[in-house]
Order: sequence, then C-alpha cells, then structure tokens
Amino acid sequence: MPDTIRKLDYYYLTASDKPGEGARIFSALRDAGVNLLAVHAFPSARKSQIDLVPSDAVAFLSAAKNAGLKLSKPKTMFLIEGDDRVGAVAPTLSRLGAAGINVTALSAVRTGGGRYGALLWVKPKDVRKAAETLGV
Repeated sequence: MPDTIRKLDYYYLTASDKPGEGARIFSALRDAGVNLLAVHAFPSARKSQIDLVPSDAVAFLSAAKNAGLKLSKPKTMFLIEGDDRVGAVAPTLSRLGAAGINVTALSAVRTGGGRYGALLWVKPKDVRKAAETLGV
C-alpha cells in the first residue's frame, strides 16, 4: 500500500523547561477533548518549543485560548503514514531532492502493527512546490 501524505497546519508554543509544564499543557487539551495527530517538542533558547498538529483546528484553538496558551500563527508541515519497510522515507526525500526542495526537519517512528509515521518540514517558500511534488 502506498504512503499517505497530508499537508497539515500546525501551531507551536514555547513553554518553560521545567517539570510538570508538559502535563499542564496536555491535560488542558485533553480535558477540552482535543485530539492531536502529532506532537513534536524540543529545547529552544532555554525553553521548550512544542509543535502541535490538531485534528480539528477550531476546537484546538478554542481550547488553547481557554487554557491561556499562546500559539503561533498556523504553519505547514507534512504528515506521512505508511507500511513500515526498510528505507521507508527514502522515496519521499528523493522526490523532494530531485525537485530542488530542501527538507529542513524530519522525524519518523515505527508505530507498531507494521506501520510508520513521519513529520516533515520544508521552508515556507517551498510548501506549495513540495505539496505538488508529493501529490498532496
């Protein structure tokens, strides 16, 4: 089965890099019934940046506002899902490279049940060309 690639909006926030901060943020979203398709968090300038990919942006934005979370404007990334195999992301990266598109970040994980998922970012100026190249 071929990989499924979706172009999605994500939002990020910066949070204090201290114990319990992630629990506070994710508990507020959970309590509001927000479903996230993906999360990517990493240290950034003595804080943590948390990228959040909601399944329902309207519900997510409402819940974030009610929780007092300060979010970025929507940004774009690609969510890739498919059957796990050796070199699973190589064809996608090859297509982008052949089109002259640089991938700025990629995170991939085997999800169990023989499946994998990946988050892929390109520069904002390359989003439209990447979407066309990937058939999204």
